[in-house]
Amino acid sequence: MKPRRMAIVATALASALAVAACGSSNSSSTSSSAGAASSTSSSSGSSSSSGSGTINGAGSTLAAPIYQQWGSTLKGQGLTVNFNPVGSGAGQTELASATVDFAGSDPSLKPSDKAKMKGPVLQFPVAAGAITVSYNLSGVKSGLKLDGPTVAQIFQGTIKTWNNSAIKSLNPGVSLPSTNITVVHRSDSSGTTQGFTTWLSDVYPAWKSSVGEGKDVNWPTGTGGKGNSGVAAVVKQTPGAIGYVEQAYALENGFTYAAIKNSAGSYVLPSIPNTSAAFLGITVPPDLGISTINSSSPGAYPIVSQTFLDAYKDPCKDGGASSGTAAALKKFLTYAFGAGQQTLGAGSNQLPYAPLPSALADKDNTQLATMVCNGAAIS
Repeated sequence: MKPRRMAIVATALASALAVAACGSSNSSSTSSSAGAASSTSSSSGSSSSSGSGTINGAGSTLAAPIYQQWGSTLKGQGLTVNFNPVGSGAGQTELASATVDFAGSDPSLKPSDKAKMKGPVLQFPVAAGAITVSYNLSGVKSGLKLDGPTVAQIFQGTIKTWNNSAIKSLNPGVSLPSTNITVVHRSDSSGTTQGFTTWLSDVYPAWKSSVGEGKDVNWPTGTGGKGNSGVAAVVKQTPGAIGYVEQAYALENGFTYAAIKNSAGSYVLPSIPNTSAAFLGITVPPDLGISTINSSSPGAYPIVSQTFLDAYKDPCKDGGASSGTAAALKKFLTYAFGAGQQTLGAGSNQLPYAPLPSALADKDNTQLATMVCNGAAIS
C-alpha cells in the first residue's frame, strides 16, 4: 500500500475510533452523544437552502472510514457529519428510535427491520468492501489459498492447526507451521458478520445447518472483538490468529490475508478490481437491497459486502428532523452518490472500497429525489 494511501486510511480509521470512543463513554445502548447532537440539530436547524448544519449517523464499522473522510471534506462546506461506528445492528436500532439521522448498515433491510421503523425508510447502496480472511502467521505471506469448506471448518474449530492436511493440500510447496489456530470473530451485531456467514452458508452446507447466517450468530469457537477494529487488534496481537476483517482495516494493520476460492473455481485476492467485479450481474430489486456476496462473476472476490446508508423517506415527519437538518442530510447524500464516489477505488488518494457502478449510483439519485420533509420537497 502506498504511503499516501496508507495515511488516508489511517486518518479515516483514527477519526472513526475517536468518535467511537466518545460514544462508548456512555453506558446506554450505542451513541448517546450522537443522539443528543441529533436532537439539537433537529430543534435548531438551519437554512434549508444552504444544506449546512449537523447530521448524525451510527452503524457499520466497515463503512466508517468512508463516512469519516466524507465528513472531513464537507466540513469546509458548512456541513458537520458525525458518525459512530457501533455496528450495523446498533445503527439500525438507533434509526428505529430516531436518535440519529441516518444508519450505516451492510446487510439490506429485511421486512422485519422495516417494521421496527417509525415510517418508510430508503436504503441507498454506498459502496462495496472486501471482507478479508486475515491471518497472523510468521513466515507465511499473503495469498495462502483457502476455499469455503476449509475456512468454515477453521471457524467451526474442527481444523485446529495451520499444518492441517486440508490447508496443506490447497497450498503445495508452502511451509506451514504446526501453530495452533486462534479464531477471532465479531462480538457485536455486525454487517461484516452477516456478509461473512452468508458466504460460509452458501459454500458449506454444514455451516448453514449448524451455525447459519446473520448479524449475530452462535460462534462454535474463538474469541470476540468489537467492531472491525476490535477483531483487527486481536489478530494483530495473537500469533496464529485468523479473523475476518474489512480490507481498509487489514491494510492499515499490514495484515497478510488469503486468496479465496470463488464460485468460478479461481483463487482470488481482495483487490479493488476483484471487489468491483462483485457488482457485475447482480440483481437490483426495487428497494435497492442488493447483495454482492458470492458473486457469479468469474473475476470476483467472493466475500464482498455491500454497504448501505439508511434514512427515513420523510426525516422530518418520522425522524423528528427540522427542515434544515433534512436539507443537510440531502446534501450529504447528494455528495455520497456523486463526487464522494470519486474518493473510493485503487488510487493512492482513494479509500480501498469499490465505488458504485454508474447505473446503480443513478438509481440512488432517483430514489433520493423522493425524499421529502413533512411531505414537501427538500430544497
